[in-house]
Amino acid sequence: MIRLGVNIDHIASIRNLRKGDFPDPVYAAEIVEDAGADSITVHLREDRRHINEKDVKQLKDIIRTRLNLEMSVAPEIVGFAKKINPDSVCLVPEKRQELTTEGGLDIIKNRLKIQRVVNELKSSGKTCTFVSIFINPDFKQIKAAKEVGADFVELHTGRYADAKSEVERKKELRKIQIASDAVLEMGLGLNAGHGLDYNNVGEIVKIRGVQELNIGYSIICRAVFVGLFNAVKEMKKLLKAGDRG
Repeated sequence: MIRLGVNIDHIASIRNLRKGDFPDPVYAAEIVEDAGADSITVHLREDRRHINEKDVKQLKDIIRTRLNLEMSVAPEIVGFAKKINPDSVCLVPEKRQELTTEGGLDIIKNRLKIQRVVNELKSSGKTCTFVSIFINPDFKQIKAAKEVGADFVELHTGRYADAKSEVERKKELRKIQIASDAVLEMGLGLNAGHGLDYNNVGEIVKIRGVQELNIGYSIICRAVFVGLFNAVKEMKKLLKAGDRG
């Protein structure tokens, strides 16, 4: 069955609106795991708009599944990752003014910097189990991910999720399907995420070789109405129903 990684960044976003301690993302992680999540994902942004270092340290200590740290290639963040030793990291692009990640990391344009970061994260053999790179479903970017030493790629599903018509949606889905085949042919692990929700995740679950989907915003939104435990349970049920095995 495809694994579900739950991104809990927006629990911290709500907390930070009042600059207080509640709701606690660490407590949220416990609920998410109890509901069946296979990993906890957090994005430690350079602007610290939601998750902060204290959150990550506490999560590392208490979670029972896996801690997946999304991060930019900024030296400060890389240094922190080396100290905290997450189970996996996912390198993502980051812009200060964006509402959310707007696309995949351009490995080709930033090859030397990304290569250096991948080598640094993997050099000690203990910083993390896997290094993934969040990329658009593009063959050249997949090839570059392989060349810089990534273990996984996470395909950006945002354009599929945000499609305004059925024709556009099918076009973007086809790109993801073709890219997924290329990832598998190159011997890389395959994850996917961004913009996925209870209405559109079904087609992504059917794609051959996908190991894990990272989903956050839609689960937190659903939790407002049904509770966090049930929101995760509902998403897990959709992953199970759509999985071709």
